Amino acid sequence: MNRRKELIEQYKQMKPDMGIFWICSKATNKCFIETSQNLKGKMNSTLFQLNAGSHPNQELQREWTASGADQFNIEILELLKYDKDETKTDYTEELEILRLMWEEKLKERKLEFYKKRAV
Repeated sequence: MNRRKELIEQYKQMKPDMGIFWICSKATNKCFIETSQNLKGKMNSTLFQLNAGSHPNQELQREWTASGADQFNIEILELLKYDKDETKTDYTEELEILRLMWEEKLKERKLEFYKKRAV
């Protein structure tokens, strides 16, 4: 029973990688970028949605379905480091700044973005 409690506590102390990743079409050089406080989880979720045909970005979904996964690059662009302040748990603002910085970098490289859906 103590081992179980110990494992639960270790799990609670884990800090998943956070940052920004992209999905970029090899054919069109269009890209989709996304930030997350749990990068691996978000990347897995996004890939699941794309493969299931249910990704919210319809333009990306159409191209993914038509071209196939092998026609896209998926990679982490940058990891965000945790604050030294252990009590900080919300990195929404930092991730938004990171997203804006990467949008600018990619625009400078003449890359286009998949259109965001109307909300």
